[in-house]
Amino acid sequence: MIQQSYSVITNEVTREQMWQIMSNINDWKSWDDSVEFSELQGEFRPGSTFLLKPKGGPKVKIKLAEVKTGEYFKDLTVFPLAKMYGEHWYQNTPEGLKVTITMTMTGLLSGLWNKIVMKGIVSGFAADVQNLIAAAKRLN
Repeated sequence: MIQQSYSVITNEVTREQMWQIMSNINDWKSWDDSVEFSELQGEFRPGSTFLLKPKGGPKVKIKLAEVKTGEYFKDLTVFPLAKMYGEHWYQNTPEGLKVTITMTMTGLLSGLWNKIVMKGIVSGFAADVQNLIAAAKRLN
């Protein structure tokens, strides 16, 4: 298993604003520079899937494995002999809103898929979260 996390605390936006942006998968390309296309198939709930095409990469199907509305969601991408989980937390703390993203790769070929896919995702966490916060601020 390979796992990497990134967290930031902000007072610039609310949990509700962040959730509104994140749960609107069809609009991810407006704030995430690495996304060329994304489309939710159904509602933002466990079991639903969405298509995501990263810039320069193939279109992939991702499943919403777990959703706690307004607080947390976990997605699952299946690769040959590996699975990648993305967990997204939005927690109110006394210091502000804590945003945490954790990526986990499991399976026999986790090392390979980490190099091919997850490493690039993780390297963009800081910029992605700042872009997400900026997009959420525009909701005012």
